[in-house]
Amino acid sequence: MHNLSSCKLCPRECGTDRNNGTGFCGVGSRIRVARAALHFWEEPCVSGKQGSGTVFFSGCSLRCVYCQNQEISRGKKGTEISPERLTGIFFELKEQGALNINLVTADHFLPVIRPAIESARKQGIGLPFLLNTSAYLKTDVVKSLEGLIDIYLPDYKYIRSVDSLRYSHAADYPEVAKKAIAEMVRQQPRCVFTKEDPGILLRGVVVRHLLLPGMLIQAKRIVSELYHTYGDQIWISLLSQYTPDHGLLSEEYPEIDRMITGREYKSLTDFAAGLGVTQGFVQNRSSADRCFIPDFDGTGVRFDEQK
Repeated sequence: MHNLSSCKLCPRECGTDRNNGTGFCGVGSRIRVARAALHFWEEPCVSGKQGSGTVFFSGCSLRCVYCQNQEISRGKKGTEISPERLTGIFFELKEQGALNINLVTADHFLPVIRPAIESARKQGIGLPFLLNTSAYLKTDVVKSLEGLIDIYLPDYKYIRSVDSLRYSHAADYPEVAKKAIAEMVRQQPRCVFTKEDPGILLRGVVVRHLLLPGMLIQAKRIVSELYHTYGDQIWISLLSQYTPDHGLLSEEYPEIDRMITGREYKSLTDFAAGLGVTQGFVQNRSSADRCFIPDFDGTGVRFDEQK
């Protein structure tokens, strides 16, 4: 169990006493959740028609400059809850018809949400648990999740440290993410789906890559590495949804202060197909719209809202 009184949970190892303050992640040791509701905009194998039971946690250990969820990733929104309340949220999402329990950016809370997952399993929740993560995770932390997490949905954001340093202040991201994803695949070496069409994921790894402006070559290198390393063990999800906040990026990061073009995205998807990737997901260009970002208004978090 990691000690949050001198927190070295994530690769930054900030050493903060999160019981009495906030770490680099922007939050303390108590679980903070900004939204818990059905979500219909994940990959089809995750959301299906019923929706994924998403729990959006506050804070983030990566904090990318272009983050679309900055109001929660910087720890500015969210309600503190107990592990017992979190277990209750899992069951409420199940009652609403959720296909899975989707833990969104839970990396920095993993030691304190573990009891909630274990409790839900003991009580027979019967749904897959999904970790929706930046992949900026220590390998030993991923190993500690074996038997708890059924589906891993990691990003693979960068393969060049110069970019991960500039846009996520983490020069070590490529190596850290590569090792974390390898451990995820070791735990879940193949994707297992329900028999219903189009098929809902029960176990496995789906790796996401968000195409950033001007970074097509890097994106192709990432797809190539993933495919040549894992082949059909994983699914690859290529995202076109990059939506810049011009007020945040225009002065310091003008090179990414634009949408990606249709030509850039088609070049990436054509490249993946040319490699032989068949187990993949692509997005409609209409997904690059801020209307798909949910309201982080505390929906589903407080018990009295469920009555």
